[in-house]
Amino acid sequence: MNSALAAKDPATDQIIALVVEDSRPAREMLTTYLQQSGFHVLTAIDGEEAREKISQYKPNIIILDVVLPGQSGFELCRELKAATETMNIPVILCSKKKTTIDRFWGLRQGADAYLFKPIEREELIFTVKSCLKVKSIS
Repeated sequence: MNSALAAKDPATDQIIALVVEDSRPAREMLTTYLQQSGFHVLTAIDGEEAREKISQYKPNIIILDVVLPGQSGFELCRELKAATETMNIPVILCSKKKTTIDRFWGLRQGADAYLFKPIEREELIFTVKSCLKVKSIS
């Protein structure tokens, strides 16, 4: 595994996923999907809290809403991908915006994947595992 990626949670031996979502129902749904698939899940409601959690816990993957209070998910993704400490953490952007240009813009910001809401459990888990596999091979 790439040394820039965090290790598993030492207490649980689980991969750490950070869900950054300001909508409580969406955050809880994503958290449930990930926990049911064996991930240790941390949550944040905005970019500031996300940066604190990333610094403290070094998640293996980040699921990031595009529309957040304060800093947008696009901006946070761009910031994470520009920083040496976080550039190798896979980022999956999520949005209700279902246009090709939105997906294209998200990927241009450095996102590893872009999912349209509402997100089905199988699609989320497949995408998370695919992003983790690609990063571990890199």
